[in-house]
Amino acid sequence: MKKNLLILGIETSCDETGAAVYHPEFGLISHALFSQDHHKYFGGVIPELASRSQLEKITIIVQQALHDANVSLQDIDAIAVTNKPGLAGSLLVGVCFAKALAWTENKKLIGVNHLEGHAFSPFLEHCVPFPHLSISASGGHTALYRVDGFGDFTLLGQTLDDAAGEAFDKVAKMMNYPYPGGPIIEKLAQEIHFSDTRSYPRPKEKTLNFSFSGLKTAVLYDLVDQGAYDLHTREFLRPEDHRLKQEVASSLLVCIGDIFEQKIALAYKQHQDIKAITLVGGVACNKYLRQRLSTWSNNHNLVFYAPSPQFCTDNGAMIALVGYHKAHRGEFSNLLLDIFE
Repeated sequence: MKKNLLILGIETSCDETGAAVYHPEFGLISHALFSQDHHKYFGGVIPELASRSQLEKITIIVQQALHDANVSLQDIDAIAVTNKPGLAGSLLVGVCFAKALAWTENKKLIGVNHLEGHAFSPFLEHCVPFPHLSISASGGHTALYRVDGFGDFTLLGQTLDDAAGEAFDKVAKMMNYPYPGGPIIEKLAQEIHFSDTRSYPRPKEKTLNFSFSGLKTAVLYDLVDQGAYDLHTREFLRPEDHRLKQEVASSLLVCIGDIFEQKIALAYKQHQDIKAITLVGGVACNKYLRQRLSTWSNNHNLVFYAPSPQFCTDNGAMIALVGYHKAHRGEFSNLLLDIFE
């Protein structure tokens, strides 16, 4: 294949439908995204609704990405698509669509790990040095990686239970706020200048794994003890108590910031050759957490990078980027590509 590959990237792992066109010389040429908002009425993503929406939007989004890039499908050299991890129904929509395009247009096919896409998303806008440490955090996963190059990254630790973004969502739901919970948690915390008035417990184990289940439970029983939450009806009983909401949200956010710093500090002791720190995934939209890790990095003479918010959430651009590097290494899939493989 030619050196300067033109890649179409497709992302449908959960409730976003994304497509993008990437060229190694010109970078990201186009980026189209549709984010489903009907899940907020249910307090979380409903898999069947997510996959139905993917079916409705994927053709439109792919066509938009090609149109915005001023290219046709015939100009594309390879099609990269997320095939793991994610919701089975949503993944199937993207993979089947990409395989159909690849077969009908005789294009190369590339299966991409969604988490690898997030890990390398900062490269859409920055030249991040290797090796570096990366925290990848969203509503579905939280993990820490050592990244030595494209296609060369090592999992150092991951959540043993809940994800960081899930903690935001569940605590927000306890206080009757809609999904997703991250933005309102940060807004409430900012109102009292990110104070840690409730001092929720931090994990004591000195490993690189994460755990947020205990933190979520601590918040729950704090609200119960305050007479603000009924365990039986699962109702927030003091909706007018804005100060309590602020304190809970702020203490939760500060605690997660402390946990992220703790894990980075521990990993840095074991990997002192690293040159940078990155924060990726949906949780990387959080300005407070970005600032915490940026300050820590500066204090240790390291450079900090995070994608802009449009590339923190699920998107086709990161899939197209990783797809290019896999194609450059000759790592293609065949038409038997399946989800989760």
